[in-house]
Amino acid sequence: MKKVYSTSNAPAAIGPYSQAVQAGDFVYVSGQIPIDPSTGEFAGVDIVSQTRQSLTNIKSILESEGLSMENVVKTTVLLQSIGDFGAMNEVYAAFFEGACPARAAFEVAALPKGALVEIEAVAYCGK
Repeated sequence: MKKVYSTSNAPAAIGPYSQAVQAGDFVYVSGQIPIDPSTGEFAGVDIVSQTRQSLTNIKSILESEGLSMENVVKTTVLLQSIGDFGAMNEVYAAFFEGACPARAAFEVAALPKGALVEIEAVAYCGK
């Protein structure tokens, strides 16, 4: 059985997918680009502000169901430029206390709407 997560505190899906889906003890958060849900626009034009917004969107989706960033066990970071890895990493580290989740990071040819970063996450919600 699966449960679909949806909150107005994160941007609505821009295609035929859910913000997140819980299946068993895991929540799969769709890739979040840096759209500020209050404006519908990118939070900024630099990697720091865009990374912060993408992670804030993930945090908001998780919090809508009583979870937190501490529940995240795996992320995938997609970057328009791997040259932004260091700056992204500094912002990323601020969202995780203690043991950080497993992670992969890739440079990609392009991201939706010209974003500089997109981040997806898997969270554990079991006991």
